[in-house]
Amino acid sequence: MEKTVFDQMNETVYHEKLTNGLNVYIVPKKGFNKTYVTFTTNYGSIDNDFIPNGEKEFLHVPDGIAHFLEHKMFEKEDGDVFQKFSSQGASANAFTSFTRTAYLFSATSNVKENTETLIDFVQAPYFTEQTVEKEKGIIGQEIRMYDDNPDWRVYFGLIENLYKNHPVKIDIAGTVESIADITKDHLYTCYKTFYHPVNMTLFIVGPVDPEEMMAFVRENQDKKSFPDPIPVERRFPEEQNESAVKHRSIKMSVKTPKCEVGLKFPVLDLQGAEKLKYEFAAELLLEILFGKSAPFYEKAYNSGIIDETFGFDYTGERGFSFAIIGGDSEKPEKLSEQIKNQLLEAKKGKHITEEAFERARKKKIGAALRALNSPEFIANQFTRYQFNGLNLFETVPLLETLKVEDVIEFAQKQIDENSFSSCFVEPKETA
Repeated sequence: MEKTVFDQMNETVYHEKLTNGLNVYIVPKKGFNKTYVTFTTNYGSIDNDFIPNGEKEFLHVPDGIAHFLEHKMFEKEDGDVFQKFSSQGASANAFTSFTRTAYLFSATSNVKENTETLIDFVQAPYFTEQTVEKEKGIIGQEIRMYDDNPDWRVYFGLIENLYKNHPVKIDIAGTVESIADITKDHLYTCYKTFYHPVNMTLFIVGPVDPEEMMAFVRENQDKKSFPDPIPVERRFPEEQNESAVKHRSIKMSVKTPKCEVGLKFPVLDLQGAEKLKYEFAAELLLEILFGKSAPFYEKAYNSGIIDETFGFDYTGERGFSFAIIGGDSEKPEKLSEQIKNQLLEAKKGKHITEEAFERARKKKIGAALRALNSPEFIANQFTRYQFNGLNLFETVPLLETLKVEDVIEFAQKQIDENSFSSCFVEPKETA
């Protein structure tokens, strides 16, 4: 078992790669009451074109299958796993993102029992055609519910504008039509390919003894047999740098229009510190240009173009990278135009001053330090960083090395007028 001490963060990470390929990370937190455990596979909604374990040809599976599989994992022949966690005093959950599927629990007692329950249920799939058909109705209702959510519609409407071919443009849950094609065999194929221990990470954070917990997990895994690991081979369609659609307007029952502007970044094959530096440069640029202390925000707010819902976000994962800026606005066309102008001015060297950079960086460092006091945040974010060749506890030291020139260079190289798109949700016409 490896032990890595991050002195600046006052954190210690214990790591062991078990003989079956499973990566186990433990972060002991003395003085905390609650333990968080996540069991995550490097598999998300975009992974719908791959070579199944043991085969040679690529297979395309229905959209939404990773999310569907996550739902079905909790249902076993002898009942629902949620009930078992509850009886052991734990709160369990799961989520599917574009690139990950995570199963997790939090508990103040019975940590070993709940860890065993988590590992065992994820490593014992049980699907039948009957339960798969039943789930289609449940997930279909969930999809329809999100279809009625204006925030969700404007978000995915914008991503669909940005990308022509990449599966990130497809809702994580898929569509009612796509999930109708999912079969029990599809689920087992995806499970056998992506849920092998070599493609997964177990992460434990809380008031635990690392040696004791690692021995416990090791003993659990030594009792089980798995096929020889084969590296997962995925395939993604080629994607142009420019946005696929420049604008889309969706009519819904809203009182105030919603305006979101997207900027698609070129796909760069970055890992480790270089990927983290790229990500931070993007996030600091957005904070400098659109944060609440930026002149843009004050001017737009005082003129009534934006309200408290205005915000921004950067997303960068396997094969895609984009920024989204916007919120509710009575004047979506004007807001969209001003956001784009602000970005294009930054590309020419405006707005990114040393003073604005330092303010944005200090804010981000402060937020990162506060977040690292939360075991829940650590549990949910550590694996995401690890799958990208990063370590969560290296984020603040790297942030401290960034210079204003890094953000200026990012703006000059990555902002492209052809990569903009906008999406509005506007009130339906009344008769």
